[in-house]
Amino acid sequence: MKVHKIPLRLPPGGNGWPLIGDGLKWYNSISSSHPPKYVEDQVKRYDKKQILFHPYGKIFSCSLFGRQAVVSADPVFNRFIMQNEGKLFQSSYPKSFRDLVGKNGVIVVQGEQQRKLHGIATNMLRLDKLNSNFLKGVQMVLLRTLDSFQVNQVLVLQDVCRKVAINLMVNQLLGVSNESEINEMAHLFSNFVDGCLSIPIKLPGFSYHTAMKARETIIRKIKKLIKTAGLQPRSAMENGVLGRLVEEENLSNDAIADFIINLLFAGNETTAKTMLFAVYFLTHCPKALEQLRYEHESVRRGNQKKILEWEDYKAMSFTQCVIDETLRLGGIAIWLMREAKEDVEYQDFIVPKGFFVVPFLSAVHLDENLYKGALDFNPWRWMDEKNKVDTTERG
Repeated sequence: MKVHKIPLRLPPGGNGWPLIGDGLKWYNSISSSHPPKYVEDQVKRYDKKQILFHPYGKIFSCSLFGRQAVVSADPVFNRFIMQNEGKLFQSSYPKSFRDLVGKNGVIVVQGEQQRKLHGIATNMLRLDKLNSNFLKGVQMVLLRTLDSFQVNQVLVLQDVCRKVAINLMVNQLLGVSNESEINEMAHLFSNFVDGCLSIPIKLPGFSYHTAMKARETIIRKIKKLIKTAGLQPRSAMENGVLGRLVEEENLSNDAIADFIINLLFAGNETTAKTMLFAVYFLTHCPKALEQLRYEHESVRRGNQKKILEWEDYKAMSFTQCVIDETLRLGGIAIWLMREAKEDVEYQDFIVPKGFFVVPFLSAVHLDENLYKGALDFNPWRWMDEKNKVDTTERG
């Protein structure tokens, strides 16, 4: 254990229960219908004390995953963390999570390997690199899904959104379009994602154990496709991103498999949940739904083709406001995990080297001081210049 020669001025907080720290409260909160609750409770608890340490009063210390952590619901400090990615802070997740996403996962690797994989992901998923039929494929999947509905049929919206998302992701990443394989992947990924937010107990009957089994099956399927792509070379476009990885990148099969499962993890559940939230919010806001329909109908009237082009999407300004508000209110990436690479002095406190640093994004998004009526679905707020999202910073 490092002995710090400078006086430690940690944000206020505590160590929680012996051994488990604040872990149970954390897991219960992030898996609930209101993930920021734990963070909000802690901020309120230390609010008066925190004024002595930091003018924003949104930062506290606790014990998570067996280690000391500094959690932030302060947008200024969160931006500072992101701006110093790779310099003062590095990606850091518990071993249980790293085991799930894989040691070669773009989410968890660091240094030169992280830069390499991020570069490959960015290059592979550029719009001009994607299949020329990508937008057409998106629309065809949605139209087929809508056409499959029966009159008076009761639908589980979450299942529908997950199926649409996995259909698109599996097709684009793996080049797979078989209905039965897509359904199987949807089930496997449902188990996989549930395990990412569960207590890491490797015993039958627990979500984490089920998730690890799902990972083994998914990896086995991906490696089978890698072998097929190697034995029967096709054009990269036919094999999706997997085909291009095999043909264009010097990566081992294990690295490719982890890379793909990370992209599936990052893209599938986030897409499905965002679709789910968008439909839910619009259903409860008829005015926004009406304006959205009007914009879509106007764009379609100006397009003589049946299939919308990229320029048509870019013209949908109110649709973009709906997307931004859906991501703010129902964002999927609600928190990140980083680690201090050295003692970091910020304002009036110090984050010691080796501490977990957790920028809790959702708590910022739902802060009444930043967004008036923070819990209300209000896409019109993004028409205000001060709220507009800088699209150049989108991930």
